[in-house]
Amino acid sequence: MFPDLFRDDVFRIETRRLWLRWPTARDAETLLRFAADPEVGATMAGTPGLPDGADEDAFIVALRAANAAGTGLTLALCERARPGRTLGLVGIGPSPGDEAGRFFGWLGRPFWGDGLMSEAVGAVVQAWFAWAGGTRLDAQVRGDAPAARRVLEKAGFVPAEAGRLRLDRGRWLSGAADERPALAAAE
Repeated sequence: MFPDLFRDDVFRIETRRLWLRWPTARDAETLLRFAADPEVGATMAGTPGLPDGADEDAFIVALRAANAAGTGLTLALCERARPGRTLGLVGIGPSPGDEAGRFFGWLGRPFWGDGLMSEAVGAVVQAWFAWAGGTRLDAQVRGDAPAARRVLEKAGFVPAEAGRLRLDRGRWLSGAADERPALAAAE
């Protein structure tokens, strides 16, 4: 699913305000605290969670194992100015039954309303289509989460069947280049 470029834990994506990097053990407590917030949990479906009976370390190990195997890419959102400060989680995993990717992500509530999630989504979508050769991304918003839906629509996703949103490579390519975030992949 993801090429070798993504499979090393020094890989990160930089945007104007964010570093998207592999999650580390020091991120676990913050990520799981944010994820436990019911308002955060109500935003996007399909985000990896803590397996029943597992500890924080197992959560991070599972995310990093998928990254290393290239079967998914999960990145911690961090401020560029403070890369140790974790704000949320974003990524792409396999979509059951086909070759599409499944986008997921969320942002801790203290960081809502400043466009950070839109910046992160745009970066991951661009990485999927430009660097990983992806052909389609699917996403799903839980329940009534209009802000999450708007974030995905800003990135080019359109409504599809059964409450899902979809973005295919052709639609992504037809988007204006100046609307895409300036990215740098650091190794």
